[in-house]
Amino acid sequence: MDSPPEADLSTDELFARTLQGGEEDEGAWRAIWQLHHRGGDEVFQRAAAWLQSSSPKERGRGANVLAQLDFRNRSPERIARFTDALLPALAKEQDAAVLEAMAAALGHLGDPRAVPALLPLKEHPDAHVRFGVVMGLASHRDAQALQALIHLSRDADEVVREWATFTLGSQARDVDTLELREALVDRLSETHVKIRGEALLGLALRKDARVLEPLRRALEGPVVTTLDVEAAQALEDVSLLPLLLEHREACDEEDEDHEFRAVLFEAIHALESLVRDKAD
Repeated sequence: MDSPPEADLSTDELFARTLQGGEEDEGAWRAIWQLHHRGGDEVFQRAAAWLQSSSPKERGRGANVLAQLDFRNRSPERIARFTDALLPALAKEQDAAVLEAMAAALGHLGDPRAVPALLPLKEHPDAHVRFGVVMGLASHRDAQALQALIHLSRDADEVVREWATFTLGSQARDVDTLELREALVDRLSETHVKIRGEALLGLALRKDARVLEPLRRALEGPVVTTLDVEAAQALEDVSLLPLLLEHREACDEEDEDHEFRAVLFEAIHALESLVRDKAD
């Protein structure tokens, strides 16, 4: 017999289902998402109680539920209440997977009290925890959070470096400091094309002239990504237009990478418009 859809399950049944399978089990996450939608005090109380459980999986799932609970109608008071439940649990947590879940949950909530609580974990020996710290700090723009993200953009783990660089480069585009720019310049030498691309885009968004030649080399290279093309559009230097046109000519109409084609055509249109504006 097929299982009933998640919306028909009781809250007790949904919480039980969050524990099935591995960490990324689709059925477990569907139950978590249903709890996010259902919301209410009963769900909050159960999730908060699970933060104190002897089971690491229950503690992690409690954090997963709190992360986006009542996301459609979350008042500052609710955010503070959820954060109040998470912070003391984070302070005593030792399990790496649970620490990652709690840090990410705090990132979804966006309460500034999370920043000082997460800072000590930026040096955690487990890369998954450090990744959680990136997620936890991503929405914050205060000096301590940005300094930690700059530190994590130099992390030994590629995934941590990529997401920290993305956060600094694109997500925090409203921030423009010399130290942040230097952190992005440091990532231009990356062999990892996504990390390099995030750095290129972040510098291009800030119209940093140092990005032009590295960007030109990237567009001339054997592997060109959507990030490289987005950076060319953001920099608004029409000297890059011939390179983009070469890529358009090389594009096969049957090419399955529709996202790359769309980004490329948009960038070409934007730079061609700049050329026309200068000519008028």
